[in-house]
This record gives sequence, C-alpha cells and structure tokens, in this order.
Amino acid sequence: MTEIELRWDRVPQVTRKGEEDTHTMSSGDCIRVSGVGPQHTEATKIWFGQVTNEPGYRSLPHHHGEAETGGYVLRGKGRIYFGEDYKDFLDMTAGDWVFVPPYMPHVEANMSTTEQLVWLTTRTPDNIVINLDEVDDAILAGYRRA
Repeated sequence: MTEIELRWDRVPQVTRKGEEDTHTMSSGDCIRVSGVGPQHTEATKIWFGQVTNEPGYRSLPHHHGEAETGGYVLRGKGRIYFGEDYKDFLDMTAGDWVFVPPYMPHVEANMSTTEQLVWLTTRTPDNIVINLDEVDDAILAGYRRA
C-alpha cells in the first residue's frame, strides 16, 4: 500500500450566495449557475451548480460531451427526453436523482406551466454543454409551454 501525502497548504473555498458564476454554458431556457467549478474555484475535475427551468420552458437538445452528469431535483416537475427523435422520456419530481451518460443527446423540460423546476447538477470534468439542432415542441410527448 502506498502512503498518501496529506496537503496542509490547501484550504476549502466557499462561493457565497450572489457570487456564483453566471457565465456558464446554457441551452435555451435552461439556466445553469456554477457554485463550484474551474471558472471561479481551484476545481479541476468537477462542476457543481444549480439548474433552473422557468414554468413551461425547456432546454435545447444538447449533450455534455465526455462528462458524466448527476442531478437532484429540489422542486418542480421535470422530464428528460432522450432516444431517437426524443421519443423516450423519464419524469422526475422533488427528491429524485438522475444520471445522464456522456454524449447522450437529451432535452430537459419543466412540465409545469406555473412553477419553476430547480435542480442541483454535478458534472465531471467541467460544465460541458454542446447544443444540438432545435426540435419542434410537438415531437416532445406531453410537453407544452407556459
């Protein structure tokens, strides 16, 4: 077994409310705010932030490149569309967790026309967002705008 060298020359970093990085990659009406990431901390292998979809709005089709993505729904009713022509979907509500594999095209939608969808998202190694061609709302089963 190898010995681990402890680092006494490092300190934790706190991003205070209102000091988050708001210049993150977003897709359509899906807004991402970074709490931990290489944009404003010493992080090099993780991105962690809050994602918000206003009532009745959704992201553009997109994927996260090489990044593995984990999410936790804080409030609201979300749906993630995926698969060929985004015909498959999974619904999520407060307390649900989701894993999105690398390079998987998807659309994140707020299924409520009156309440925000808010979730926490973590991604490695960074907040990679690659937007794809837009699709018509009509192909997204059950989706409607506010």
